[in-house]
Amino acid sequence: MAAGEPGDLGGYYFRFLPQKTFQCLSTPETTSRLRQWSMLGRVAAQAFGFDQTFQAYRKDDFVMVGLRAFFKDPDVIPNLKLLSDSSGQWITLGSSCSSLVVTPSGPGTEVKKIEAINVPCTQLSMSFFNRLYNENIVRDSGHIVKCLDSFCDPFPVSDELRKVLLVEDSEKYGIFSQPDREEFLFCLFKHLCLGGALCQYEDVLPPYLQTTKLLYKDLVSVRKNPQTKKIQITSSVFKVTAYDSAGVCYPSTKSHEQTFSYFIVDPIKRHVHVLYHSYGVGDMS
Repeated sequence: MAAGEPGDLGGYYFRFLPQKTFQCLSTPETTSRLRQWSMLGRVAAQAFGFDQTFQAYRKDDFVMVGLRAFFKDPDVIPNLKLLSDSSGQWITLGSSCSSLVVTPSGPGTEVKKIEAINVPCTQLSMSFFNRLYNENIVRDSGHIVKCLDSFCDPFPVSDELRKVLLVEDSEKYGIFSQPDREEFLFCLFKHLCLGGALCQYEDVLPPYLQTTKLLYKDLVSVRKNPQTKKIQITSSVFKVTAYDSAGVCYPSTKSHEQTFSYFIVDPIKRHVHVLYHSYGVGDMS
């Protein structure tokens, strides 16, 4: 779905929440893994609060009005982080796009259009990935089964896991259906498995599963349904792209499967968690 051209702020106002930290990205173990996967220094999570009621059955309204307001908000523009395509340094939205305007609040970015894809988020258990063991993609020991080297542009394929993730005509690609592959949990897992430009792949599955679980738990909100007493996910997830007068300006001017920005909306706390990654060579030290 596309949000079209921004108009007024539609009553939505946002505030940056620098005090909200995401431990999943800063633990020594995760840092070491992100370094190995060439994602360290190129992935970030931020939180913003908003002042309006979010109702899941009116997601389109949030996309059409709320996200337009987000990219024009004077507390978002100087704080929303992204990596510069030219310098490789972290910058903010206000200094990234080619068409800048000056508002009464200071400099801002004239985002012309926002596109947001609704990402299903229904999975409550990592047992979602048990089929990797059941289908002999991964051995009982956790070791990923190797295969003859091949290439699925731009990724090397040297094991059965990457075949399942990337090669549509492979024998076991179908163990995950298309709806499975659209799930936010699967998207996180796939992004971690594919990594950055100099990714050193794992020989075993557990590091991917453990890091996926940490990210998912830190980003996604749940509550116990008062009637059924069952745990349910309350967050809504969107994959977001923003355009200025020259074209795509966020998450990057360069398109890549591993460059993304997910907006995870918590309707109860009225928070938006932004998970960002730009494909490239991660920090090595």
